[in-house]
Amino acid sequence: MPHNSAEATQPRVLWLKRLATAPGRPPSALERLREAPPDDGLASWVMTLAITATAFVLRLWNIGQPAAIMFDESMYAKAGFSLYQYGYQGTWTDDFAADMAVVHGDTSALTSVGSFASHPTVGTWLIGAGTQVFGMNPTGWRIASVIFGALLVLMVIRLARRLSRSTLVGGLAGLLLTVDGLSFVLSRVALLDVFETFFIVAGAAAVLADRDYFRHKLADALQKTNTGSFEGKPGPCVFRPWLIVAGLMFGLACATKWNAVYPLALFGVMSVVWTITARHLAGAGRSAWWSLLKDGVPAFVSMVVVSVGVYIATWASWLATSGGYDRQWGAANPSNWVVRHFGTALGSLWQYTVDMYNWQTGPQMADPSHPYAISPWRLPFATNTIGMYAQTDIAPGTQGCHAAVDDTCMRVVTGLGTPFLWWGAALALLIGLVWWLIFRDQRFSVVILATCSIWAPWLFASHRIFVYYASTMIPFMVIGLAMVLGAAMGPSPTWRRPRLRVILVVSYVALVIADFVFNYPIYTGQLLAMSHWMWRMWLPTWI
Repeated sequence: MPHNSAEATQPRVLWLKRLATAPGRPPSALERLREAPPDDGLASWVMTLAITATAFVLRLWNIGQPAAIMFDESMYAKAGFSLYQYGYQGTWTDDFAADMAVVHGDTSALTSVGSFASHPTVGTWLIGAGTQVFGMNPTGWRIASVIFGALLVLMVIRLARRLSRSTLVGGLAGLLLTVDGLSFVLSRVALLDVFETFFIVAGAAAVLADRDYFRHKLADALQKTNTGSFEGKPGPCVFRPWLIVAGLMFGLACATKWNAVYPLALFGVMSVVWTITARHLAGAGRSAWWSLLKDGVPAFVSMVVVSVGVYIATWASWLATSGGYDRQWGAANPSNWVVRHFGTALGSLWQYTVDMYNWQTGPQMADPSHPYAISPWRLPFATNTIGMYAQTDIAPGTQGCHAAVDDTCMRVVTGLGTPFLWWGAALALLIGLVWWLIFRDQRFSVVILATCSIWAPWLFASHRIFVYYASTMIPFMVIGLAMVLGAAMGPSPTWRRPRLRVILVVSYVALVIADFVFNYPIYTGQLLAMSHWMWRMWLPTWI
């Protein structure tokens, strides 16, 4: 029978870092505020860097293939290159011919006429940076995605470790993300999504770091009291640098794609809620609600105002030049109220923003007839794919094709989440929701609410949805899955004394890795017989 202690009344979870309290005594407010990630800094960083290096090598290998423009690389690779030529996006004459030419480094089709961009430019600048180092070729315009795809794995490990209080769970989350097919593919193409995802996860990690930092500062103040309580007083003001970091990261995320504003809003609210609960725990009582002003206003400045400032700053080169799309709109419309109050440059930027919004919400984006458009309800369940590249009908005997006489070969790059990983992650979110509601484990609230902050807006959107829009959700889903797997292993199993639940978890992770390896050819454009490709098309909606 369990002892009558705090431990006996809490869920027995492997990754829950126990507080050092005497048997029969619940943890004090000071001990709860002092709670921190595991004290294994060097070992945790060795693990983090090893998994990150593995992810980097996997994503980097043969990155120049296929030596062609894939999917929307036609927009972002050329736009990124032009940003470094003019400070704004130029126009390419004859897009199709330009696509054929730039693969071989021919950029003669670029002109200085400003062209319209449907998204902000941070991701495009990063893509263009690669072309400045490696040249205007597939490696050049994809290398930034490789780097940020690997850094995303690092960030997920550290976020999961801090959230779960377990290095094991952090490493498991990073390993699972390493072998997610959709994240892998998006880390090997010149699209914006991997950059937005990295900045969102980095912003979330900064908010979680601020939570611990703030609670530890309150603990320091609490330790100086004689009573171990603030006795109804709100407690000290705390300068919170991690919230400024969060503002910088979320600002960069919004300057890559606008829909990052939803997780920004969520984590901004969560930071204030955590602040109020921390002051209440320290004995502030009703005065903890003063935190809405005392901490909420500085938090708003640190996250929202800083984010807006970062967003505007990312347009500096467009503002400093004169040839960009819409750049002269302010000068041509001096009576406009924005121009009158903020000047011609910011007035032009405002109009550009309006034009981007109208394009994003226009009829061309609402058309559901696109072959890759899906219902937003299906977004997290790997029920659909996105074709990035396809070379079909390769005859036997050509290009190394060894298919049977009645078969042909093909090369495809397909955006498909590793099926067993995504299906397990979706189930884990349901389990986490139950765990949160029944056991009031607030850590699951983070991954569930973060996932919903990205998914829910698409449920009400009027424009068509593609499966790669889920790329910003999958890091949080993977963390939730790793936390559930940690809980499933039970308390204190070891590799020397494995238990059945540990064996089952390891078997599941091995199955996910095998699933990734099986689908690797369709993630990387390798030569496949048509019949072998069909082996991988488990659902009709994947074809």
